[in-house]
Amino acid sequence: MNKNLLVVGLNHKIATVEIREKIAFQDFKIRDALSKLKTIEGVSECIILSTCNRVELYLVTDLDSDISKSIVIDFISSFHNLKKDDFVNYLYFYFEKDAVKHIFRVASSLDSLVVGEPQILGQLKLAYRIATEEHTTKVILNKLLHKSFSVAKRVRTETEISGSAVSISFAAVELSKRIFETLKEKKILLVGAGEMCELAARHLIGNGVTDIFVANRTFERAENLASEFGGKAVSFENLYLILEKVDIVIASTGAPHYIIEYPKFKDLMKIRRNKPIFMIDIAVPRDIDPKINTLDGVYLYDIDDLKAIVEKNWESRKNEAEKAEVIVDGEVAVFLEWFKTLDIIPTIVKLREYCENIRRVEADKFFEKINGIGDKEREMIDYLTSSIINKILHKPSINLKRGSESEYYAEAVKKIFDI
Repeated sequence: MNKNLLVVGLNHKIATVEIREKIAFQDFKIRDALSKLKTIEGVSECIILSTCNRVELYLVTDLDSDISKSIVIDFISSFHNLKKDDFVNYLYFYFEKDAVKHIFRVASSLDSLVVGEPQILGQLKLAYRIATEEHTTKVILNKLLHKSFSVAKRVRTETEISGSAVSISFAAVELSKRIFETLKEKKILLVGAGEMCELAARHLIGNGVTDIFVANRTFERAENLASEFGGKAVSFENLYLILEKVDIVIASTGAPHYIIEYPKFKDLMKIRRNKPIFMIDIAVPRDIDPKINTLDGVYLYDIDDLKAIVEKNWESRKNEAEKAEVIVDGEVAVFLEWFKTLDIIPTIVKLREYCENIRRVEADKFFEKINGIGDKEREMIDYLTSSIINKILHKPSINLKRGSESEYYAEAVKKIFDI
């Protein structure tokens, strides 16, 4: 049966953060999820991409489209212990050409909340690396992901789509500037020491912030990031003590539960005497209990709230995005030509084996009838007859791989030669 290439997922365009966080695969669970997914009968390759804005599964199966969709839905339901009705209506499904195009667009940041942002490519590379370490990729996904990386590079170098792009972290800082007239002399707390918080720190410093605190489960990582920006590391045990003092909080950890909880924070606001605090939660699942936004003096925004800022930048990048789409379409066509050959190559191999068997049998018969032929002469005759076979099959082999109707030609060859 032919290989089926499939993308199943949901993203910020069609699913709220509440839905996305239910489906998200935490870092410490992705390897287990890949292992379980690969053991499903019919699944030969798989990759899981899980970010704050999207959760996507890339699969190669030996099953038809409907069955492939069904097993992935069952897997998500089982792995996350969710009822199918809770998420299935938010899923999108792409097959073959549409799947290839979608992955290329994701890698090129054409499908991102912030079009042109570079972070998604790094996230995709990490997802691919984890999958290769877990041995859940083979020829097709290896080729597809490497191609997606080269497509993303073409888009970055041949267009200006990244020239005016901003990251989610940048958008978060822009929103904080709306709340406060100036960020100078404001105390900032970063909860988490990953890439998102690092980017936020860079943007904050660029806007005059000098007083930065970093809290992380691993204190050493908090120290490393804090030292890089002249800030101060904070242990999680002292998190609420620091929350009493800061003006801005940007949270982005990989925790599966709330890091900042409503009951404790409610008491904390009394200590602060309801002094305004601006909080942005860019984690999925969320780090900050959304109920905290009901408290006086709290301005809490999650990742979905950043859309308005991001959409403002769209017009300036629209023309560059259109150029990028042309590049993607061209690269999709190139990949699909290769993908088609996966079913055709075995036919070409069988045809060559068929012809080679005939050549060998007939050559042996000839050698038996003619006496006095030495090894040198035998080699020359073998070389001559092999060359003839190769010359005859050269153009048919090329045309079978390149022809727009190659699949039909391959079937015809199988029937004609009974191979």
